[in-house]
Amino acid sequence: MSSRSAALLVGLVLIAAACAGPQAAISTPATLRIAGSTSLQPTLNALAAAYQAGHPQTVVEVLGGGTAIGIQELRGKEIDLAAVSWQPEDGELPDGVQAIPIARDGLAIIVNPQNTITNVTSLQLRALFRGETLDWSAIGGTGGDPVVISREDGSGSRAAFESLAMGGERVTLNALVMPTSQAVVAYVAAHHNAVGYVSTAVLTDTVRAVPVEEIAPTSAALRSGEYLLGRVLYLYAPQPAPSETQKFVDFMLSQEGQAIVARWLAPAR
Repeated sequence: MSSRSAALLVGLVLIAAACAGPQAAISTPATLRIAGSTSLQPTLNALAAAYQAGHPQTVVEVLGGGTAIGIQELRGKEIDLAAVSWQPEDGELPDGVQAIPIARDGLAIIVNPQNTITNVTSLQLRALFRGETLDWSAIGGTGGDPVVISREDGSGSRAAFESLAMGGERVTLNALVMPTSQAVVAYVAAHHNAVGYVSTAVLTDTVRAVPVEEIAPTSAALRSGEYLLGRVLYLYAPQPAPSETQKFVDFMLSQEGQAIVARWLAPAR
């Protein structure tokens, strides 16, 4: 091999190495996994999309499962953050976990748009979900036997509803149980005698929210505390939170993040 050919070969090898170097240096994207409350899914999906737009090396996965599942998986270190729509009655957090308020929410009482009911009192609401109201006409609604829709055990929304609306009593055993807030909305939208409860974050124009004690679950009523079925939504995070997790939490609580929260819920701040 001539010296000229050898020099050319060395040059090609150096060029190939230079081209391969940056590719080898590309880091693996960081992944944040959030599971828990289905009430928070629409908000968290939007927060995740906005965060990823500014942090292309981070992937944020938003999963459901319900509040209890989220807390369980956070304890087992299977996820990075748990979405929690109702804290335990004793107020105790798992060891090494912090609760971060991210929004104010209300449990909306939803009916099919064909139902004529315009208001429900606290006593009427409790009787309705105990299964004691035998006809909608008794409380100003369209006639027919009310079909009560509830959530599964482990749902933060169910725990919140039974505490705030039912005085600690359980919803009737005859209630139809749905696995997500979105499923409750879909069922009520398709059945004119149905009634359920969901986060204001998942309301659509396929159902109608009924005022409780003449107060609708508006953002203003939630922030003032006037709406009786108001609650605070949280993210549970390790204490202290790892760097990537803390960055997402900081974004969520920033002015930009809270503006995204406000599309569905009342901001926490």
